[in-house]
Amino acid sequence: MTVTLSDVASRAGVSPATVSRVLNGNYPVAEGTRERVLRAVDELDYVLNGPASSLAAATSDLVGVLVNDIADPFFGIIASAVQSQIGGPGGRAGGERLAVVCGTGGAPERELTYLTLLQRQRAAAVVLTGGAVEDPAHSAAVADKLRKLGAAGTRVILLGRPPLPEAGPGVTALTFDNRSGARELTAHLLALGHRRIGCVAGPPERTTTRHRLEGHRAALAEAGIENLPGATAHGAYDRASGYRAVGELLDRVPDLTAIVAANDTVALGACAALRERGLRVPDDVSVTGFDDLPFSADALPALTTVRLPLQATGARAGRIATGRDAAP
Repeated sequence: MTVTLSDVASRAGVSPATVSRVLNGNYPVAEGTRERVLRAVDELDYVLNGPASSLAAATSDLVGVLVNDIADPFFGIIASAVQSQIGGPGGRAGGERLAVVCGTGGAPERELTYLTLLQRQRAAAVVLTGGAVEDPAHSAAVADKLRKLGAAGTRVILLGRPPLPEAGPGVTALTFDNRSGARELTAHLLALGHRRIGCVAGPPERTTTRHRLEGHRAALAEAGIENLPGATAHGAYDRASGYRAVGELLDRVPDLTAIVAANDTVALGACAALRERGLRVPDDVSVTGFDDLPFSADALPALTTVRLPLQATGARAGRIATGRDAAP
């Protein structure tokens, strides 16, 4: 059953006109009243659809791309690739679509907020990028939003995060094999003779972090090498985290000979910290990255990393978003 403006007004104990004023933001409303209305909107999952409200499955020309941080090259490459594929030949009826990049800052509540806003805008497609937060309540809330988006005709693509079966059959997942990549990377270090290997991992609640750690530890186990106590540090996927984590690792395990970094950006921070401690890379400590971001080609010494097809996968997500490529 479609939720109406009157339903929201009844739940909030206000008039429909007050609900309209709150949602349109064009008239002053008391803060307490505003909060009651917005709470009722959330509880009823009311979707404001403006003049298109009579067309339940109508979608706009908007494509939402959710990223953790647009300044991170990983997400910038993906967003740019998506955008490159959603444009038409031009003109009002030319099939053009508007890409809206939403930076969540890695916050689960912001992810849900943007999904709600895109639902209200009847987005033609939504692309969620990067690892998912491993929290059952959040996963259930995201799945519920994605089901409703799909039911309204929105194409939903998960890029770089695991499938979410609870979201329904209409959701496409384009995944990266983070486990195998990390496993091969650590196996490479083992083949070079390293036995005391530290790991600067990403945020512990992210699926990408868990999968890369599992691959790393699988390679150690297959070689019969102990996963050293205290040889794993967690942090954000940025340079500062790599720099800080190296200090933690060397304080706990000072005789490390190699460090597996969460990604290329983290690896550069790790290298800087090692140099400041008077250690040579790779003579004293080897460092590896992940993702093969463009700047890694200019690292000195050369950075061993795992290449992810960010451009190609982002482009495919853009084609799926416009219906020009079939879901896998």
